[in-house]
Amino acid sequence: MPQHTLAISPSAIAPKVHWIRHEKVILDFDLAALYGVEARALNQAVKRNLARFPDDFMFQLTSAEADEASRLVSQSVTPALGDLSNSSQIVMSSRKHRGRSYLPYAFTEQGVAMLSSVLRSTRAVQVNIAIMRTFVQLRRLMDSNRDLARRIDSLEKKYDEQFRVVFDAIKRLIAEDKARKSRPRREIGFHAIVH
Repeated sequence: MPQHTLAISPSAIAPKVHWIRHEKVILDFDLAALYGVEARALNQAVKRNLARFPDDFMFQLTSAEADEASRLVSQSVTPALGDLSNSSQIVMSSRKHRGRSYLPYAFTEQGVAMLSSVLRSTRAVQVNIAIMRTFVQLRRLMDSNRDLARRIDSLEKKYDEQFRVVFDAIKRLIAEDKARKSRPRREIGFHAIVH
């Protein structure tokens, strides 16, 4: 029997990666949507294996972080992927049904990797592979942006030095022009002496 592979591209996962507490994370409701389970079921599986999820693998959002995440998710509404639900609808409805006290969990890259040992379905394995590829691509993109920023900074320093000479010359010309204009003007022409 041929095994069906779930095709989830990194471009579909990337919008679900958020920068919270200086970490790239994916929120529990987005992971649940990707895995095709309810967030409650995902969190129960994690709680049964809590020793595998230290603070640098998973943390619960504060109320302010949850509100900000909710706002960000609602701004980046993406079309459904196959049978995956729209995560913005999930977060809005789950916060309404669970009440304002529900605070999502955020999973770091290591936490997502650890989920593969807790969720053992074929879909979970395929989703984890796609998520790991997304994290790798995001890391490469960030590294290339850092390299680009360093190059721009280097060019600015190099050209700032060269342009400083030009700007100094322009400033001297302006100062000389002001000095020339401020000198008393010598009158031109003849003066008639009247007796």
